[in-house]
Amino acid sequence: MSLLDAEPFTLLISDLRMPRIDGFQVLLSARRRFPELKTVAMTSMSDQQYRARAYSSGIDFYTEKPSTPAEIRLFSACIDALLARDSDGGGFRGIQNKSLMDLLQIECLSQSSVVLRISRGSMEGRIWVEGGAIIDAEVQDLTGEEAFKTIFSWKTGHFEHLAGEPNHPRAIFANYESLLLDSAQSADEAAAAAPFSDDRPDVPPAMSRDLMILSGVRGVESLLLINPGGHYQTWGIEDPELSAQWTERCLKEFQELGNLLKAGPLQSVEAAGQVRGVVLLSQGGRKLMAGTHRKLGPRLIRIAGKELATHLRQE
Repeated sequence: MSLLDAEPFTLLISDLRMPRIDGFQVLLSARRRFPELKTVAMTSMSDQQYRARAYSSGIDFYTEKPSTPAEIRLFSACIDALLARDSDGGGFRGIQNKSLMDLLQIECLSQSSVVLRISRGSMEGRIWVEGGAIIDAEVQDLTGEEAFKTIFSWKTGHFEHLAGEPNHPRAIFANYESLLLDSAQSADEAAAAAPFSDDRPDVPPAMSRDLMILSGVRGVESLLLINPGGHYQTWGIEDPELSAQWTERCLKEFQELGNLLKAGPLQSVEAAGQVRGVVLLSQGGRKLMAGTHRKLGPRLIRIAGKELATHLRQE
């Protein structure tokens, strides 16, 4: 601590078992006094509770002491990734900012077995890492690679380390490097379509709370919410009456088709077109039509639909 007071340092690596003072106390005290300092707990103890405590306390990296040349190379790669991490104040937060890409790289390079619980607003997902391999992910009713790419597309959120689940079935078989690269490419393609947010209709001051929340879903440009009794609320709709009739008819016909096919209750209708996309939902007597930007492909429209359904249920 005297050295830290005397001159600036980038990284502090500490053992946990030490005389007179616990390593956690050293690391947490250093973090409070020097917020920009990267902190690493290195120990010979293989203990998931210590690991969870370290990450929940905001320590950047928890690792067992490397003992072979291969383990030392992995440790070095993890430290390189930690020091190269962006410091722009964004990203994912436990207590300290982390990039999700870097966090997953560290877990995989250190051959960890852990479950990451990641939340973004009302959305919550999980990523399973087993022996340094990403084996599964889930968010809402998505699983596997589709769920992983959805979580990876979130720019901000909160994460928590949970104990690993060694018997969890594997649903992702790609190696983690190609999975991260493919997911990053998908996120970049989605970001390339970002200008649609600038083209949305202005949000009127008198917009209801329901529509205000729904309009915040990425890619949504217009909304028609039909309440029980036929009263509707709109945003960005040129002909509300005609749109309401069309929405009612489409939902009815698709539900009839579902009954004919014995497919169960209708969950949603999603479509992608050259002019725009559309999502239709029916929940608790309320019906929703959401128009989406034309650059949203089928996968992103599906993601928007699931987020709209989550908000509609909560309302």
